[in-house]
Amino acid sequence: MTTLRNTLLWSASTALLAVPVASQAMAEPKINMMHQWAQGSEAAAIATLGEMYEAAGGTWAQTAISGHTSNTLAKLRSDVVAGTAPSAVQLKGPEIAEWNAAGATSSVDDVAGAEGWDSVVAPDLIAVMKPTGNWVAVPMNIHRVNWLYSSPKILNELGLEVPKTWAEFNDACDKIVAAGHTCIAHGAADWSDTTTFDSVVYGMDANLYRKAFQEADLDALRSQGMIDAFAQLRKMVGYMDDGINGRSWEQSMTMVMSGEAAFFLMGDWTVASANMAGFKEGVDYLCDQTPVDWGGAGYILNADSVVFFKQSDPDYVEGQKLLAKTIMSPEFQVTFNVAKGSIPARTDVDLSVGGFTGCQQKSLTDLKASIAEGTLVRSMAHNMTVLQRYRGAMMEVITEFVADPSVTPEEAANRLADAVENQM
Repeated sequence: MTTLRNTLLWSASTALLAVPVASQAMAEPKINMMHQWAQGSEAAAIATLGEMYEAAGGTWAQTAISGHTSNTLAKLRSDVVAGTAPSAVQLKGPEIAEWNAAGATSSVDDVAGAEGWDSVVAPDLIAVMKPTGNWVAVPMNIHRVNWLYSSPKILNELGLEVPKTWAEFNDACDKIVAAGHTCIAHGAADWSDTTTFDSVVYGMDANLYRKAFQEADLDALRSQGMIDAFAQLRKMVGYMDDGINGRSWEQSMTMVMSGEAAFFLMGDWTVASANMAGFKEGVDYLCDQTPVDWGGAGYILNADSVVFFKQSDPDYVEGQKLLAKTIMSPEFQVTFNVAKGSIPARTDVDLSVGGFTGCQQKSLTDLKASIAEGTLVRSMAHNMTVLQRYRGAMMEVITEFVADPSVTPEEAANRLADAVENQM
């Protein structure tokens, strides 16, 4: 980390010396945002940001890096070391703190102070956006990861209720499979397998989730609780059909919406995709939190955010301020999140107006309840907790477990701990 930091600081200093200083008063705001939203509802949502930015007087450009988070990080690292860092990048959780520690980020404190963001941003996100006390990133939304989407058609046919605990879930799946239906729609990929496992570990033991997935505690990763969670995941793989390999998450979603499968575990970006596809909430699908064995409200939080990187061109410096202000405006928070299926990062936005769905309104209600009950956690699967190298190592073990029935839960828990330890 020290080597990275020194390299980045040297590159930034060289770039500053090489570019003439222009008058700040003459600056014309412009931005080049690097992100991963290349298709579907996510691409539509980022297009909205570009339109609003230009309407506010800025010049918008974007660089979309499709695929895994590691692709974006590799491109970003290359650009920063070359002295051509993008002015804004879609990043999450630990990466924000890491780039900030390397001295590569730029503060937008003047805008934040003038607009009072400290009093309107959800408290659990402030520390992420301000890793050392300065606003170097802004949150675009709050996603809920632990949603369970259910098929009313299948539940009504079999007289079943939405399960509240994992025992109830297994019992429902046994009945659904016996009736000739697929219980769990799933598309096998490292991130979707880990999204499911997020909900399993959290729903069985929230304290274990914090120790294992937020702190990367090796004893927790090897614990009996983790073995039990892998045993539950193994049971769930048995409730999936044989077509999970190569299936996209959108195809899995459609299986539930069309009544081909009973349940789908996925974050609330599903709501946006379901709406785009013409499916109706309450008619084609139900949305509830994934099972929890400890009762109460459970909420696994994911948030998209934009991080600002140091720039020498006054146009881009002004462009960062305009982008930050645009993202944090109530207008954008409503427009963006209605399109993306998430809820605003601001706590002062009224979700009863503006086009938010019932699922989104339920998300805000459950978020507030989870904060009050002390059960809110950030998502490991969606890069909100441990560093990417730990997350990537865990994802490999989890997806191997899903793919290979010969791996026992005991072996998986030990491999999970070993994989993290090898990255330390």
